[in-house]
Amino acid sequence: MIPLLIGLAALVVGTLFGWDTRLLDAIVTPPALIRAVLTAAAVVVGVALLGRSVARIGEGRGDPAGEPNLPLMVRGVRLAFLAVAAFAAAAGWLLGHPLPIVIALVIAGVDVIETSFLLLVVRTRRS
Repeated sequence: MIPLLIGLAALVVGTLFGWDTRLLDAIVTPPALIRAVLTAAAVVVGVALLGRSVARIGEGRGDPAGEPNLPLMVRGVRLAFLAVAAFAAAAGWLLGHPLPIVIALVIAGVDVIETSFLLLVVRTRRS
């Protein structure tokens, strides 16, 4: 339930930031050094998330009983999409343009909402 609320919050925050031009400019185009740090941090986070995603999906496939661990695989897919969102945010700071950052928020928000529902379905199906 908490990831679902976080996903909804990401969509709401992204929408609110989009309406305030001054705030959007402050986030998207901070001084060059800060933009470089934000870009590098987003890339590092993206690579880490992608690595964890691959590991989780691999663990989900390797169930000793021969049946895939669907919740673990769904969480791995969630991490992959969050990595894509991190890379999109990095592109936004690198280019100094708000569109990739808005796309990152949408990817992250929709992904967390979608995978939360999918995890509920998988949990209900297994019960």
